[in-house]
Amino acid sequence: MSGQENKIKEEEEEAISFQKTYEKIMRDIIPTLPKERGWMLGNHILQYKGFWLSTTSILEGVVFLQHHFKPRPTDIILATSPKTGTTWFKALIFATMKRTTFELSSHPLLTTGPHGLFPFLDTYIFQNDHYQDSISSLKSLPSPRLFSTHVPYSMLPDSATDASSGCRFVYICRNPKDIFVSMWFFANKSRTKEVSPMSLEEAFELFCRGVSPYGPYWDHVLGYWKASLESPNKILFLKYEDMKNDPVVHVRRLAEFIGKPFSAEEERNGAVEEIIRLCSFENLSNLEINKNGAERFSPEIAIDKSNFFRKGQVGDWKNYLTEEMAKRIDQISDDKLYGSGLKFGT
Repeated sequence: MSGQENKIKEEEEEAISFQKTYEKIMRDIIPTLPKERGWMLGNHILQYKGFWLSTTSILEGVVFLQHHFKPRPTDIILATSPKTGTTWFKALIFATMKRTTFELSSHPLLTTGPHGLFPFLDTYIFQNDHYQDSISSLKSLPSPRLFSTHVPYSMLPDSATDASSGCRFVYICRNPKDIFVSMWFFANKSRTKEVSPMSLEEAFELFCRGVSPYGPYWDHVLGYWKASLESPNKILFLKYEDMKNDPVVHVRRLAEFIGKPFSAEEERNGAVEEIIRLCSFENLSNLEINKNGAERFSPEIAIDKSNFFRKGQVGDWKNYLTEEMAKRIDQISDDKLYGSGLKFGT
């Protein structure tokens, strides 16, 4: 049997193994999972291993990731909770990593958009119609591979979190008050016309109880924060607010962490500032590729590209939350983060 035939046979066996694993989860586990009203699709949100997942297809993708993701030492994985600046940071990392490959005037970000260039691991299984094709596609991506994920640290495969794997994570943290407001807008924009909007008050109660996509948010943050303290060379923990306030400093940090530091000549020629301008909210949100069409992440989830861009501001929560709401989130944050050494950006 040739090497190619062995590869195909191995991928067939992996696909069959995964199908059996997920069928067992569908049959024995999903019916027992706690459920709450969903945010985006009007269906139920499911609690799996302590965190809330929006759909069964997301759960399917997470199980696929846990069983079949084999990291490479050159992999860079952007880990975020939803609405923490994922789209922006995808652009920043891609542009920084590939800055010697593409001219700014013909950059892929101008014609493809961040999500098309930076695969989402949680739903990678749905890149193709068959499990085997997705497994093959994942393996055949050229290095260095760039991925994103919303999966909590505790749910990542050991193959990725183990120090010996060599892959690195960039984690983005954002003030939960801004996250909540952004998530509420995003959820209502993403709902079909048949599903009534979720009120601010209803969404607020769910968020504070931890019932939000990939939530509780505070637990999501703490998982990566503690791991970054233990393995600072493996996990770069950044705050959205710091990047907004001083992008030059933090793009430099990002470049050093992913193994692509800026040279003295690049610094003199303004390479850092060029990347910041290319990836700015104003530039990305006004590109035709990000205004039209939809990103399909799974059979259940297709989101208008324009919905990924709202304001991108720090402190916009002040326009929507009452004083009592803000105090409640702050109190939850104080209680959850107590003793961790972490404070949210402002």
